[in-house]
Amino acid sequence: MSNTSLSARAGIADLLEVDDSPDALMDLFAAHGWGDGLPLVAPTAERVDAMLAATQGDPDEVLAHLAPRFGKVTRRIIAVNAVLAGCVPDVMPVLVTAAKALARPELNLRGVNATTHPVAPLLVVHGEIAQRCGFNAGIGAFGPGNRANATVGRAVRLILLHVAGARPGDGDAAQHGQPSKYSYCVAENLAESPWESYPRSRGVTASSAITIHCGENPHNVHDMEAGTPGPVLDKIASTMTSLGQNNACIAYGEYFILLGPEHAATIAAAGWSRRDVATTLFERARMPAGLFRQQFESRAWFPWMDAVDDDSLLPMTGHPDNIRVMVVGGPGKHSCVVPSWGMTTSVTLPVEP
Repeated sequence: MSNTSLSARAGIADLLEVDDSPDALMDLFAAHGWGDGLPLVAPTAERVDAMLAATQGDPDEVLAHLAPRFGKVTRRIIAVNAVLAGCVPDVMPVLVTAAKALARPELNLRGVNATTHPVAPLLVVHGEIAQRCGFNAGIGAFGPGNRANATVGRAVRLILLHVAGARPGDGDAAQHGQPSKYSYCVAENLAESPWESYPRSRGVTASSAITIHCGENPHNVHDMEAGTPGPVLDKIASTMTSLGQNNACIAYGEYFILLGPEHAATIAAAGWSRRDVATTLFERARMPAGLFRQQFESRAWFPWMDAVDDDSLLPMTGHPDNIRVMVVGGPGKHSCVVPSWGMTTSVTLPVEP
């Protein structure tokens, strides 16, 4: 078999020679503690150059430093990890923007990787680039079978492993981990949304955008019967209301509410806006303040929450703006709740070359 050159350590200029076979590549990466345990595509110079041709700017410009190791991210390093993950070149702008989002201080990547909570960055792709690159926003959006979702989500995780140093144990302290630490990427189903795009609701008007929300795996919400918003939102509020979530004692924890198109249509048919959904869930997802106090000695609450008596019902998060609503998924009367780790704020950015 022929030998294949590959860029070592996720993009550093040194080259290694490896026998051109999947087993040899896997053995090499395992010996160095690289990779995610799944088969990889060899990042040859030709493949990396093809990735770089799909983006603009200096390939070796430092775009960000990623915690906890504070490794440097460049377009070349992103390209190497994109090849390893099996990406096509057209998705490079999504990955470049995602890397910049991961470094934003409000996202708190150091905390995300240091916590024992099973938190993973969920990447949501919005707009024109989601359609052009074939991201799945519909049926099975969180599941297998779509190359863009699977490989881009995987590339994000490889960047976290190779650049941020977020390996289980020494760099990622999650006690159990979660399946979404392999790949966690979907697209907003704007074609079936009754509202404006999610980025536009956050003040991002670009034709293509990404959102990163650091959270748990999706929590399913099932309502097959309701013809009005109330019962659907009651069930979503019930799913949000749990003492076991990190958000329970953190006033600025976010909830991403990923409505299925049928639930969204039922809600919008009654004239309800995205803001109405968030406000209603803020009012309905509540528990007695005394119960919170009984369960949590340490609480990151707003002052007004500390001031109420034990019988007052407190919301699961301190402000309706922390409840973020968009449409994801295909046919069926299901929706999803994705609670955050708590000490993190989502980031939405326009996609840049």
